Amino acid sequence: MKVRHARYFFLTQEPVHIGAGGYRLGRVDMTICREPGTNLPKIPGTSLAGAARSYAAQRYGKPEASGQHRTLKYKDGCPIIYTFGTASEVESGVAGTVSVGDARLLFFPVQSMAGPVWVTTPELLKDAGFTIISATVDDAGVISSTLAGWSEPLNLSWLRLDTPKPLALTPPDALKDEKCYQAISARLVAISPKLFGQIVNNNLEVRTSVSINWKTGAAEEHMLFTYEAIPRGAWLVSEAVEDNYRREPFPTVTKCFASGTENSGDSLGGSWSQPLDVLKAGLGMIEYLGVGGMGTRGFGRMKLLAETVTPVVGGAA
Repeated sequence: MKVRHARYFFLTQEPVHIGAGGYRLGRVDMTICREPGTNLPKIPGTSLAGAARSYAAQRYGKPEASGQHRTLKYKDGCPIIYTFGTASEVESGVAGTVSVGDARLLFFPVQSMAGPVWVTTPELLKDAGFTIISATVDDAGVISSTLAGWSEPLNLSWLRLDTPKPLALTPPDALKDEKCYQAISARLVAISPKLFGQIVNNNLEVRTSVSINWKTGAAEEHMLFTYEAIPRGAWLVSEAVEDNYRREPFPTVTKCFASGTENSGDSLGGSWSQPLDVLKAGLGMIEYLGVGGMGTRGFGRMKLLAETVTPVVGGAA
């Protein structure tokens, strides 16, 4: 048995809307999914896994493996089924070998007098693998920042806080040379979890739309609605576990879909030698095809910036 732990860093390139389901009474009609304990927005692991499966199946050239695929067999040697499992009606269903966790916020973009900054908390940084050298925060307004030369109180949108104290940290090795991280590393602000929740929920992107009458092409009367989304420029972190309990070896895959037949043509996403390779190939396509709702309105695209893989049991990464 081989067990590996993977961590994925995402950057939203467009607003991302993962609906909570139905209409709600409140600030907006259509809210997004949130963590019950913190009330912070998240992207459910089921949404990531579903998108990754669909996109990986398309890259491999077997789009029928992206859905319920009840007529497909596990014994066919398909890497999609090996990775994500099957609910086949022609043989016993099998579980997948990867478990995908929710994508949680890491850095959230906010306007300030110093220009755009990205807020976070020491707890989120530690969970994402950052080494914190110095970070002083509290609920009364004490904050820390990597802003150079800023020596006066700092506002985060509508909230005015104290003069930032120095924030010193070391990113995970996977992010040290990442250009997107280098672009924001001098504009990070660490705040307390209490303030972080207020800042995030008051600075989500909110849009207003109206239903269109398909016959007249005009707006429908009394059909105005609002919806919220995680804004462009936010960073999220998701974790996944590969539990390869199966006795059968991973199917031999050297190329991916290109010419219209299964497992053919130039590779898109590289060769696959383990289930995490399939998952990564699918997650990488979210940059182009998106995840969640409002995809035809320009929502959903996220770029996979970096990945860390750590062996837990059996074998090297």
